[in-house]
Amino acid sequence: MPKSRRRFLKTAAALAAASTASAQQPTTRRKAGIPSPTLRADETGPISASSVEVLTADHPGSDFMVDVLKSLGFEFICANPGSSFRALHESIVNYGGNKAPELITCCHEEQSVAMADGYAKIEGKPLAVMAHSTVGLQHASMAIYNAFAARSPAYIILGNTIDATARRPGVEWYHSAQDAVAMVRDYSKWDDLPISLPHFAESAVRAYQIAMTVPYGPVLLVADSDLQETPVEVPGKLRIPKLTLSSPPAGDMSAVNDVAKLLVNAGNPVILADRAVRTAQGMKWLVELADTVQAPVVGGKFPSHHPLNQTGGRGLIGSADVIVALEVPDLWGSINTVRDQLHRSIQTFTKPDVKVVNISSVNLDIKGNYQFFQRYPETEISIAADAEATLPYLIDACKRLLTADRKRALEARGRKLADAHQQGLDRARTEATYGWDSTPISTARLSAEIYEAVRDKDWSLVGGTPSRLWNVDAIYRTTSGGGAYGVGYTAPGSVGAALANRKYGRFSVAIQTDGDLMYAPGALWTAAHHRIPLLSVMHNNRAYHQEVMHIQRMANRHQRGIANAGIGTTLTDPNIDYATIARGMGVHGEGPITDPKDLAPALRRAMDVVLRGEPALVDVVTQPR
Repeated sequence: MPKSRRRFLKTAAALAAASTASAQQPTTRRKAGIPSPTLRADETGPISASSVEVLTADHPGSDFMVDVLKSLGFEFICANPGSSFRALHESIVNYGGNKAPELITCCHEEQSVAMADGYAKIEGKPLAVMAHSTVGLQHASMAIYNAFAARSPAYIILGNTIDATARRPGVEWYHSAQDAVAMVRDYSKWDDLPISLPHFAESAVRAYQIAMTVPYGPVLLVADSDLQETPVEVPGKLRIPKLTLSSPPAGDMSAVNDVAKLLVNAGNPVILADRAVRTAQGMKWLVELADTVQAPVVGGKFPSHHPLNQTGGRGLIGSADVIVALEVPDLWGSINTVRDQLHRSIQTFTKPDVKVVNISSVNLDIKGNYQFFQRYPETEISIAADAEATLPYLIDACKRLLTADRKRALEARGRKLADAHQQGLDRARTEATYGWDSTPISTARLSAEIYEAVRDKDWSLVGGTPSRLWNVDAIYRTTSGGGAYGVGYTAPGSVGAALANRKYGRFSVAIQTDGDLMYAPGALWTAAHHRIPLLSVMHNNRAYHQEVMHIQRMANRHQRGIANAGIGTTLTDPNIDYATIARGMGVHGEGPITDPKDLAPALRRAMDVVLRGEPALVDVVTQPR
């Protein structure tokens, strides 16, 4: 046991004994008076060294940990406060000046990690998270799994008290573990338990590098409480290693050339984009590839109003002779489906002779227990590499193969695809008018009214999915949801993304579902407290509607009728007033809006609040979907 801790325990024991002896003496109950200024000074001032030994630390280990975090360039660190990282917390706000990183106060560890996930999806790099040992990590675990499945680089520092002889009795034992990270190791990328400050520095830099090496993923670093609190004997001797990020791996050129041949010579190619793009340059490369071979692009971060952006994926896939999948997490499910019936059967969308190509980094880091990797897809060519890094080489290979005759054929195909794209937009505009004046408000009108309100701003949809009418022309216009579809992600994830957008002056807006918000409503308070501008528009259908449909399906299968499908799946009796919840959190709240004509004015009022730099919420009662 460290000498300083033994002295602390000896002093604490002496004080406890004195307190016990005093408590055993008979006392006379008397009226409490107002203490004199002298007495107040005695009770609140510094403890006299003559009465008890005072232990101070001018350079605790946690100060050096803050130096390490600063060297890694963290702008923010999210945390719900916990005693296992109390020294690091104090060093961040005092020694570090609460700047780079700035502490973001969260109301739940799941919120902290989800904010980190949302932030990374905009900023392309992690923010840090502090979590409190066992119970804090248990709270954070769902968000860590979401980040892992989404390949998001969350960076988590976990407090823990490792030395059993140094733990305070009671709570500190409940909140400590021999292997604190064990519960999330199956769905995190890397973790370590540093036992010295030089070890902490090296592992902290390594963790950042690993988190930012494709495929990205969450990493965890255990910060022992004694390592945080023990003074550094010679601070000048501590060194922080240099951070060098790894370049993403591009595909083998022989295989890339084979893919190019397939694409250039295909009669009906399809590009499935999904998670292909991480950066603005990646979006440009994806557009260049599609333009080069005049192939339709389905999904992913591809400009929505580009003529080669196509919906109706199953129809395109059904007629395709070549399918190129770029970082598609469920390739098998993109070209097949399982019929949800008592005896499940498979329906395949593709032609028997279709050539399927998979370019993905997922196989570079895959684990066995959690089934995020989906069913095995059969392919003609499989390249284990980063799709975005491979795109420029694939573009060059395709251009080298193009002849004048082939270019003319591809341009003719492109014109047909452009016509189909325009027809799809016209159809979407028509379909949006169906039920325009209905109550509850249609989801099509909800989406259209939001877009009409924000279209002239530099907007970023940080929660929810835009309709086809939205002009998604930049990488930050949209973010994806929770990688493992865990409910409760959108509220904190959108706040994290809005935090990243704040310094760029972007207008952050989220289509927020009702059941999701009830998991982590404290994210609204965090947005208010830290002045994070975000417009949250409720898609309030007063139910977990997907589960309503599942119960209806089971009831029909069991031939019992659907009358009771709302039991356990709806959020009524009483209806939840989300505007009141928002106001209680310090957020501007409007609604519930039930009349469609009231929606646009409510959105404009809420937008004025957001443009002033504060969050706002509009509660809209909607049709189920």
